[in-house]
Amino acid sequence: MLTRKQHELLLFIHSRITQSGVSPSFDEMKDALQLASKSGVHRLITALEERGFIRRLAHRARALEVVKMPESAATTPPADKSNNSESADLGPNVVRANFNKPESAGGNDSAIEVPVLGRIAAGVPISAIQHETDRLSVPADMIHGGEHFALEVQGDSMIEAGILDGDIVIIKRSQSAENGAIVVALVDDEEATLKRLRKKGASIALEAANPEYETRIFGPDRVQVQGTLSGLIRKYH
Repeated sequence: MLTRKQHELLLFIHSRITQSGVSPSFDEMKDALQLASKSGVHRLITALEERGFIRRLAHRARALEVVKMPESAATTPPADKSNNSESADLGPNVVRANFNKPESAGGNDSAIEVPVLGRIAAGVPISAIQHETDRLSVPADMIHGGEHFALEVQGDSMIEAGILDGDIVIIKRSQSAENGAIVVALVDDEEATLKRLRKKGASIALEAANPEYETRIFGPDRVQVQGTLSGLIRKYH
């Protein structure tokens, strides 16, 4: 027998995997169940795993598989706040993303072409953003005015924000960003990296969404914002 929270979490995980093919992040699960911390999510997942309802897939980030559902499973999972544009604060590590495969822009008004500017390291910084290497058709609802470009993510430092190695991020070009936004930042005019921007007094912190990576803190004159995260595209092989 499952507790109410275990039952709700199992339904939420099953619903998200069914809809997008990807299990939700710990922050998304925490918000959906209105838990105070991710430690509560860890306990629920461990309990579900011990009871044989889910299985963790080794060597893959955010990899959960629903093995079985309870006979009394309800049909309505808890509300997924990360997909509700009318909701309030989504938490620091939740990224709205559209995982639908983009259609070709040719003859389709719902797709827009943006330049691909190479790769961006989400783990270890790399040389500054490259020149255009390709063009990519993306859903029009990812573009909200202004100039946009695409980058392929390299690394795993943003996995708890739902950004995985190999994902394509759509960036809105901007020289400023709100505190807490995920940005492409240029450090010392040499290194480009994808991180969450935190303003701490006169300093700027570039924060990873992976506890294995340290937050890097710089003076304001060392960091230049190149753009803010607008959307994400994931390819399945």
